[in-house]
Amino acid sequence: MSVSGADLAARFALDVQGVNALKLDAKQASPEALKAAARQFEAVFMNMLLKSMRETTSQDGLFDSEQTRMYTSMLDQQLSQSMASRGVGLADVMVRQLSRAVTAAVDPAAEPQAFPLDAGRALPLDAPQAFALPAAQAAAPAMTPAGTPSPGGDVPAHVGDFVQRMLPHAQSASAATGIPAHFMVGQAALETGWGRQAIRGADGADSHNLFGIKAGAGWKGRTVDIVTTEYVNGQPVKQVDTFRAYDSYADAFRDYANLLRGNARYQGVIAQGGDAAGFAQGLQQAGYATDPAYARKLTGAIRLVEKA
Repeated sequence: MSVSGADLAARFALDVQGVNALKLDAKQASPEALKAAARQFEAVFMNMLLKSMRETTSQDGLFDSEQTRMYTSMLDQQLSQSMASRGVGLADVMVRQLSRAVTAAVDPAAEPQAFPLDAGRALPLDAPQAFALPAAQAAAPAMTPAGTPSPGGDVPAHVGDFVQRMLPHAQSASAATGIPAHFMVGQAALETGWGRQAIRGADGADSHNLFGIKAGAGWKGRTVDIVTTEYVNGQPVKQVDTFRAYDSYADAFRDYANLLRGNARYQGVIAQGGDAAGFAQGLQQAGYATDPAYARKLTGAIRLVEKA
């Protein structure tokens, strides 16, 4: 089932079935599937433009609220999809670029791609929780590039390296909150895929946002817009969100500690600081993440940190 330009305009922007259909088409590696994927990418780009324009206007009016902002965001996503169906030229450029890349992969004698499309740097598609390692991968020992376990035993090399880099900052935050340092390192590992899927800006710079903390109206620092996955009624939904950016990992841990210590809804989480499963469940119940499996994934990541 192909997703044509007309279908893209008529389809609901938050329709999960549309994403599944796009995945099925992509497996066919057909020109139509390439065009559909390019159109969807163009829709994401248009949505980021709309989001940036919205941020230039005041949203503190008499009739503004979190609910109106949510529905405005949904409207912008639908508008983006409608505009992308007509096209602004970006999808056509992507199709030409990627078509040459596919041709070169099939025919080694074909003309090489002069300007490779680096979509990962053009638009940061790393999502914090959305693209973190699945629970089974986060909790299970991985292999080193050589295909053998790390010398430390059950802990892979990249896990040990991540823990060693983050532990000093976590210990400082632990002194402020009372939450064990390895709990916080485990959450940072889950949110960033052990540092391999960090939130990055459009220029590729690391935002140092280890905990997937979004930038609300009260945040005055730097921000990064990325495509992330939230769960609505148990179903994953792609959307563009704005996240905080920090100058260092130490700043990220301090801000995380302030968030848990200063927000009343996380007081129960701090009280559960002595138990990994209780801490993870407390975060999920307090609404830290929308993923229904967040507590299970976080517990698995903490268990692996404890072995490092």
